[in-house]
Amino acid sequence: MRRDPFALPGLPPMVQWLLIANGIGFVLQQLSPFLFVHLALWPLGQNVVPTSMGLAQAPPFRLWQLLSYGFLHSGFSHLFFNMFGLWMFGRAVELMFGSRRFLLYYLVCVVGAGICQLLTLYVAGARFATPTIGASGGLFGILLAFGMMFPNARVMLLFPPIPMTAKWLVIGYGLLELYLGMTGAQAGVAHFAHLGGMAFGFALIWYWRNQARPRR
Repeated sequence: MRRDPFALPGLPPMVQWLLIANGIGFVLQQLSPFLFVHLALWPLGQNVVPTSMGLAQAPPFRLWQLLSYGFLHSGFSHLFFNMFGLWMFGRAVELMFGSRRFLLYYLVCVVGAGICQLLTLYVAGARFATPTIGASGGLFGILLAFGMMFPNARVMLLFPPIPMTAKWLVIGYGLLELYLGMTGAQAGVAHFAHLGGMAFGFALIWYWRNQARPRR
């Protein structure tokens, strides 16, 4: 194991392919609004969306949206920061997991985040449908894995530039997302989806660790 998880040469294959896939998804959604409508994650049930002509029926939820929404983004800055986090933390996690397990882990976190977002909107009884997009659920799962595998690695926040260890970064982000989700202080952000990515990631790591333990 490397002492500095950030000192890694090049890009491992799955991080590279995920960066490319997210970039392609972003370009395609700019070229075809049809893709956005059918690949974004829409809430369960009968919902409406406001339009210039009044209220209209929202697109229905489809099972594939639990995965496809993670390759769409609301703008370039949304894409950039998610991909920057994937590049920064995903390289070390893929090195530890191996490429196939890393990809499985990432996709489970994306799907888990989507499930948590659907349940949150359903319980809240939201009438107006707002689609969920972005790779943040997968990124938060990777951040959790990084904090568990490299708890004492030194990281530097971008805003504000405060140094801390990875374990405190993960704990801090988790508590912040919980606070923002409970209070609704930052509307328009799927905070419980972020927590869902972390929760499903933790469950999968716990499962793998128990499977690896020798049985008596």
